[in-house]
Amino acid sequence: MSPARGSASRMLALVTSLVGLAATPAIAAINPDDAAKVFDEAKTICNRDAGALWGHTLCGPMLLVDPADRSVVANQADAGGLLKTSGPVFIGVLPSSEIMANTSIQWSGTRWSEILWPLPEDNAKRHVMIAHESFHRIQPDLKMVLHEGDNRHLNTLEGRYLLQLEWRALARALNATTSTDRKAAIGDALLFRSERYRIFPNAAEGEGALEANEGVAEYTGVRLGLEMPKARISYAIGDLSAFVEAPSFVRSFAYATGPAYGLLLDQADPAWRHKLNSGQRFDQLLGSALKLPSPAFATLKAREAIYDDGTLRAHEVKREQAKVAHMVALKAKLVDGPVLTLPLKHSNYQFNPQTLQPLGDLGMVYPTMRLTDDWGVLDVDGDALVNQEKKVATVSAAGIDPSKLKGAGWILTLSKGWIVVPGERKGDMVVQKAADAGH
Repeated sequence: MSPARGSASRMLALVTSLVGLAATPAIAAINPDDAAKVFDEAKTICNRDAGALWGHTLCGPMLLVDPADRSVVANQADAGGLLKTSGPVFIGVLPSSEIMANTSIQWSGTRWSEILWPLPEDNAKRHVMIAHESFHRIQPDLKMVLHEGDNRHLNTLEGRYLLQLEWRALARALNATTSTDRKAAIGDALLFRSERYRIFPNAAEGEGALEANEGVAEYTGVRLGLEMPKARISYAIGDLSAFVEAPSFVRSFAYATGPAYGLLLDQADPAWRHKLNSGQRFDQLLGSALKLPSPAFATLKAREAIYDDGTLRAHEVKREQAKVAHMVALKAKLVDGPVLTLPLKHSNYQFNPQTLQPLGDLGMVYPTMRLTDDWGVLDVDGDALVNQEKKVATVSAAGIDPSKLKGAGWILTLSKGWIVVPGERKGDMVVQKAADAGH
């Protein structure tokens, strides 16, 4: 799944579409000729690689989706026969039961690389996106599909601060003109990461899981989407700064670290990709390849001063103060106040990973999202809390109109056989099967 990166079209790719769903269009909203050009670019990228990077071609089914009306244009027929031929492409409509995002999906008997329309106009961004999503489609074949970890520590003051120091050190390493300077900067990056893992003992597992999924995919996008080494380095450095202004690093950080570590590993150990299934993280692979000593924590303050003159920490302290106040307000809205509770059993999510806000042990706040489950569809444009441990989602029930299934910042569309009933607390509401009412 590709993140937003300095482009309105990439941000759109992950933000829930709250527009009404149109009826099946007679003609695809996406110009078939324009779609065919994208498919040609994808074919050029995968033919250029010829399966060399991962031992598996990136060529395969690709589905372009217009989020305004869910119309699609594909580069091949689907196994289920739902798409119709239109010249060199195939057109149809993606059902509302399927998510719309830059990702890979299994639909109508075919596994697709799904990309939302329009794609970035910038050639580099577009080609990186194409290669990134093509990689996601072949991940199951490479046995590289992992569960993404809990990285809520990256919404804390120290977690964010140390991550940004690491990003700055990685940028210095990519810019280095000598192996000595590069090795020193990499050592700094690993020092800052090791300090983060020392402070947050569970962080290594969570970060490693997301980097193995989205980090590797973004590295592949940069490595195969761009032809020239200088262009790859430039793009990776851009990724290390592009996410600084993201509302949250919890799920976006791997898009920045993936290309940086991947390209540095290409130089240090060209065989590193074959070692990924061993469970080693980027930092472990790079440290081993360069035979770096264990981090010298006694030098942390001195090395930190190289990358921060005090302004970065001051900025993060100010942000932390504002965050605490915001978390108090979210808890009052989504936990303490009246809420609508929805059970999670067979859920699909559509969201912007840059906006997620951890609410401690209570779960993750999604400012915008589309959530689907057995009970129907929840469109959110004003905060929802998802607690994966309890398998529930909640939205504010303040001022709810049960007859219209609509509240402040959300709209609920129920499937047949599901109803909304009063909850245990005054003002609370719960979604449940009609057959279970009264039991």
